[in-house]
Amino acid sequence: MLTALIVEADESTASFLCDQLIADGVGARVARTAQHAVALADQDQPGLILLGDLEGRRDALELLGAVRAGRVSPASLSSDIPVVMITGARGELEVLRAFEAGADDVVAKPFSYVELRARLGAVMRRAGPPGWSRASRVQINDLEIDTAGRSVTVAGAAVHLCRREYELLLELATDPHRVFTKRELLSQVWGFRSEGATRTLDSHACRLRRKLAIGGREYVMNAWGVGYSLCRPGSGAGTGRAIAPPAIASAAIAPASTER
Repeated sequence: MLTALIVEADESTASFLCDQLIADGVGARVARTAQHAVALADQDQPGLILLGDLEGRRDALELLGAVRAGRVSPASLSSDIPVVMITGARGELEVLRAFEAGADDVVAKPFSYVELRARLGAVMRRAGPPGWSRASRVQINDLEIDTAGRSVTVAGAAVHLCRREYELLLELATDPHRVFTKRELLSQVWGFRSEGATRTLDSHACRLRRKLAIGGREYVMNAWGVGYSLCRPGSGAGTGRAIAPPAIASAAIAPASTER
């Protein structure tokens, strides 16, 4: 069963989230401080974090940054654990800072649990693409992705990717020849709601293309004005295949109608 770690200083908000998640079949534990969160994670490693507001104004962002940078005990919180921030900070800059710190999604208070449940489902699907288990490997030509070890090789050579480059690769690998629009990729990988004028996707795609240029094949094709595909569309080669038996990794969260 999926276990969620709720990190929230406000008792009523934490209790509400805990009750609703348990009703949806998700295990839940509550921490009121960053230190308490790490202690609970050491006891029972969670599969998801709901990161709310803490007493210190920047405590939540600092905890998130520490998790993403791997500065927390390796036995407690994995650096790639899905994290959804639930915050009273509604300004664009505050939301941007949350995404930059590594949040998979940001939900503003006061929130509807219906919307939150939908966001959690989307985040968990991105964390484990449908049909792929964390123990599976996916091979596309000489490119191999080990989703258990979060490792990538091309022609047998290891490729070192940052978190967002890896997530972009995973998204493109779900359908290697399809051109994903920029809006799709910004939404699925970064959680952005609109394309805007950001160059984030283009810069990550460019770096990913350079890093995968090892075995003579080209990966991460740019369809100008549209988006990106992993392999050249219509090339007729490079169909991805799971080497280990696939299984859906994300947990189902049942519908709810309570608002907060």
